[in-house]
Amino acid sequence: MESLDRTEFVTACRTAFELADSREVAGAWDAESACAGMTVGGLTHHLLRQVWHVTHLLGQPPRPDAPIPLLDHYAQAAWVTADPDDEANASIRDGGNAGAAIGHEAVLAEIAPLLDDLAEVLQAPRDPDTVFIPWQGWALTTDDFLVTRAMELVVHSDDLAASVGLATPTFPDTIAAHVVDLLGGVAMRRHGQAAVVRALSRPQRAPETISAF
Repeated sequence: MESLDRTEFVTACRTAFELADSREVAGAWDAESACAGMTVGGLTHHLLRQVWHVTHLLGQPPRPDAPIPLLDHYAQAAWVTADPDDEANASIRDGGNAGAAIGHEAVLAEIAPLLDDLAEVLQAPRDPDTVFIPWQGWALTTDDFLVTRAMELVVHSDDLAASVGLATPTFPDTIAAHVVDLLGGVAMRRHGQAAVVRALSRPQRAPETISAF
């Protein structure tokens, strides 16, 4: 697959921000979201935090760490196979809820100026063109890192829209294609090739789930 289109990545970030800025999200801020244990505000904070991660980490000088493959990133990340109440996932929920305590307007106000700088940040040269992820302890290529953030934006925008009764926003086709390719690759590693092929083509033989996470 071709490299992720960075202009369309900016569009994806703005799409998520527009959803977060809706009156429906503001009105349900303290209610439980579609992600059990996470408030609508907590989910919104986690969603928009992806913009912060991109601007913050790409603002750091590249390190010499050799990047690992994208699917290995998900094979090694503890949260992928952890139970919902395990520390790896509980810390994500708790962090989102805590971050949302400042309120809807304040959460959005932290991210809005970052959107204005995002295009410039994404076009700045990097040598090597990699991003070190401090909470994981390894590096990805910049393109692969952006695919991981695109997945978070697309999946959690669906979660957020479902939480407040809105239609899931439509993301640029190339962004969606990268996310589907990633989810398919993770699902195939977890459930096997046959399971994924059957789920997509033969519902009469499809397994109960091929969920990537």
